[in-house]
Amino acid sequence: MTSQSTESQTPVKAGELVSLDYEIWAEGGGRTDLIDTTREEVAQQAGAERGDGSRFAPRPHLIGGEFFPSGIEKGLEGLVPGQEVTKTFPPAEAFGERDPKLIELFGMHEIQRLPEMRREDARLDIGTVLTIRGRRGRVVSLTAARVRVDFNPPYAGRTVRGTFKVLARIDAPADQARAMVELHYGHGSEFKVEMDGSTLHLHLPDRAKFDLAWVATKPRLIEALRRQVHPKEIRIVEEFVTPESPAPAAGGSETAPSGAPPA
Repeated sequence: MTSQSTESQTPVKAGELVSLDYEIWAEGGGRTDLIDTTREEVAQQAGAERGDGSRFAPRPHLIGGEFFPSGIEKGLEGLVPGQEVTKTFPPAEAFGERDPKLIELFGMHEIQRLPEMRREDARLDIGTVLTIRGRRGRVVSLTAARVRVDFNPPYAGRTVRGTFKVLARIDAPADQARAMVELHYGHGSEFKVEMDGSTLHLHLPDRAKFDLAWVATKPRLIEALRRQVHPKEIRIVEEFVTPESPAPAAGGSETAPSGAPPA
């Protein structure tokens, strides 16, 4: 057996970056709902779409990180690359039990004063998501005078079933850096990533150059890159190309405006 095949059979552990393929469902209350997936066919069957328009495909994942609830992350430890497994997680290991104290009643007058209810296209229905005093919740009932809002996580109290397949480890430093960009900011494929000795170069795509989300993400990403990739130096490169001037008209002179006397 080669060292490469031996490595592929070694279970993954916390702190490793991998390419992960998965589908995760919430079960309970007489229904089954898709929470998230990387699988195009599964998404199509469930009628799911990505809000940012990106396609469904395997994604980088940091084992033991914070993308999934801690119980699910713990369940990913020990998976062997290439093998597909299905695991079930009770509410306590997934999104937690439902807390009745997080279902609160508000007056309609207060609800109507919320910023999202002042938009021209605003609608108040069962399931509407509202931000009240810094907390996000879903409307579960309403009358002419009162609105009941549930601040529990959307899948709290439900059993979670997930099918996971670790496709491969992400080992090369440049690949790890791109994966960390994808995890923290997204659009990792648009970044030019180079590892020159112990120096990591990140060339920003146009979308990031004036993006406030990138400005907010950058400090956290730098710390994550230091922990995961261990570069001695990180260089973030912004390049701005000056547009070429239009070529002069044939004959080397500009065309005179209509009605103007010749020079």
